[in-house]
Amino acid sequence: MRVLLHACCGPCLLEPFDALAGEHDVAIVYANPNIHPIDEYRRRRDTLFAHAEEHGVPVRELGYDPVAWMRAVAGVEDDPPSRCRACFELRLRMVAREALASGFEAFATTLTVSPYQDEEAIREAGEKVSEEVGVRYIHRDFRERYPEATRRSRELGMYRQNYCGCMLSDIEAHSQREARAELRERRRQEREGQ
Repeated sequence: MRVLLHACCGPCLLEPFDALAGEHDVAIVYANPNIHPIDEYRRRRDTLFAHAEEHGVPVRELGYDPVAWMRAVAGVEDDPPSRCRACFELRLRMVAREALASGFEAFATTLTVSPYQDEEAIREAGEKVSEEVGVRYIHRDFRERYPEATRRSRELGMYRQNYCGCMLSDIEAHSQREARAELRERRRQEREGQ
């Protein structure tokens, strides 16, 4: 079966691609209008394209349209679970439409390799889009392969980002990193004070 695989970045591509390519004829699509800023978008894209090219895997890019992302998440910006669901639907709809237009029999995504993503929400978005567009969605939970994807991407020297991609996730991740650093500092001070 010909499958169009949505990839969010190079590191997340590694294990899902290997799993699906063992069963299907897989091409890759980079469809991520959520990624902010544009330099981050390009860095993730370039890492993905370099790996795909090195391995002779077909890859295509759908247009970068952050305004489409803003419209998709309008009204749910302050609710991360709802915002992420809207973002999953937007990107998977783009991929499903491309799959249909290009003669693919199915589409899938690498998003489920990350333990930081809501796998159930991704599955629901994929199934909803599949029904709307009329292209089969192949859902696979790749989270058990995350440690190997992480190891391999480091070994390959791939660029690894530290937030999901959107401006809001960057702000949230930054706040979480600051909170963890403050907690570590307090604990250090408590240990030294004893």
